[in-house]
Amino acid sequence: MTFESFLHALLPKDGKFLNLLKKDVENLLVSADVFKSLMSNDISKEEREQKIKKIEELEHKGDEITHQIYSDLGSTFITPFDREDIHELASKLDDILDAMQGAATRINLYRVDMITPEQERLAHFVYEAVAQLHRVLPGLSDLKNASLIREGLVRIHSIENESDDLFERAIANLFDTCKDPILLIKSKELLVGLEGATDRCEDAANVIDGIIVKNA
Repeated sequence: MTFESFLHALLPKDGKFLNLLKKDVENLLVSADVFKSLMSNDISKEEREQKIKKIEELEHKGDEITHQIYSDLGSTFITPFDREDIHELASKLDDILDAMQGAATRINLYRVDMITPEQERLAHFVYEAVAQLHRVLPGLSDLKNASLIREGLVRIHSIENESDDLFERAIANLFDTCKDPILLIKSKELLVGLEGATDRCEDAANVIDGIIVKNA
């Protein structure tokens, strides 16, 4: 434990950052749930448009929370853990929602009518990873249960590995079977966006793991 971390452990802390991070990941979980339902062929065109709009609204809400965290970091002396880690974690959570919103926007801009099974599964991976972040993040308020937090982080890494494998197979299948070059480009871009969202979840997990190493 560094001297700064030791000092953090001794001094009283402002709980607003953990509350804001919890609020952020709760908004992220709602977004992931909407995103998962968006990536399905069991909804109408109108429902899809409504869900895309909802994700945009949730992304704006996430931006507001992130900006609040950044603003408060500049005016708070004692934080629960290193302010750089708070900033980084807030940024990585924001990146996840940005990735989902970007994929949702592509569906609209590319006029996607049919979601492939691989795209649908990747969206489920995103939700599962976000659900793990939602489960472990409150544990940062009491790092005595660091082992339980790490179990969730390990699961996120596993989800990301499964996502990578599925992504590679989906890309290979796309190039083998799709004869329309425009459709191929659209499908590939959507797959890249979906896989990127799981990467961002792993990035957030890595920040949390670093916080544990410094403070547990």
